[in-house]
Amino acid sequence: MSSAIELIVDGFAQLKDRQSLEDLRMHRRRLAVDLKARTGFDCRLSITQIEQDIAAIEAGLNTLSGPIGG
Repeated sequence: MSSAIELIVDGFAQLKDRQSLEDLRMHRRRLAVDLKARTGFDCRLSITQIEQDIAAIEAGLNTLSGPIGG
């Protein structure tokens, strides 16, 4: 079964909405930075999930990186 982020990325990719994908990636990157800066909590699982989300978003962005108009 596809994860929620994969479904969201697929939707944005089908709409060719690069800006929304880039915004989503930036949001996830900020979350990762914030979690990595936390002390006193074990956020490794959350950070791993966010990094997987970023990879899925980047894969979606790569599908839009083909020739323009192609």
